[in-house]
Amino acid sequence: MTLTSVDAAILFDHVTFARGPERLFSDLSLCLSERRIGLLGDNGAGKSTFLRLTNGLLAPHSGRVLVDGIDTALDSAAAMRKVGFVFQNPDHQIVFPTVLEEVAFGFRARGSSAAHSCEQAIRALAQHGCAHWKDAGVHELSDGQRQRLCIVSVVALEPDILVMDEPFASLDLPTRLGLSNMLATLPQRMLIASHDLDLLAGLDRVIWLQDGAIREDGPPTDVLPQYKEAAIANRRHEDFFP
Repeated sequence: MTLTSVDAAILFDHVTFARGPERLFSDLSLCLSERRIGLLGDNGAGKSTFLRLTNGLLAPHSGRVLVDGIDTALDSAAAMRKVGFVFQNPDHQIVFPTVLEEVAFGFRARGSSAAHSCEQAIRALAQHGCAHWKDAGVHELSDGQRQRLCIVSVVALEPDILVMDEPFASLDLPTRLGLSNMLATLPQRMLIASHDLDLLAGLDRVIWLQDGAIREDGPPTDVLPQYKEAAIANRRHEDFFP
């Protein structure tokens, strides 16, 4: 099959990527067109690398990654406007001491004045039920609130696609449910790497990565039971051969 940029919002076209002597992806071709896509796999399977290839944080060593026709290696700035990235650890994303400064920064980086950036940031916080955080210090927020702040900061810039790397890691159940409800209201397409099978079960498509290759790709109802079965089999093997 010949792949073109119109086939998907994100297109991996014969992508190869290596880290030192380790080749993580080899001649990977994939169309990502569904609105909600999950990325599943054990630690080291290549999920984070896959996500970073989607918006130009990493560039393939061969092949192309296209976002609505934009080659992420040739124009990473345009790709980053299209694809908003939320890191697993808020400390890797938050750089300013106050909530307002953090949300306003993205607008400032795009050329808005300080006053206009603050106005847009206040509007974004209010839109997502966080107006009362405006003057708060980031250190005053809980882990879940800091993750919510990261999401608000990214979606305030209105990317077409939201990419998240383990967004609910280390969060308690009520906080995960609150963030899940928030994500359900957003208009962006989403690509989410997660070990949270309940979260993945509600998506349109799940891609299971193993050793840098696609082991399974399809509806959650098909992929998740196979992943669970493989995990149980691996655990039994470890119990017999510690």
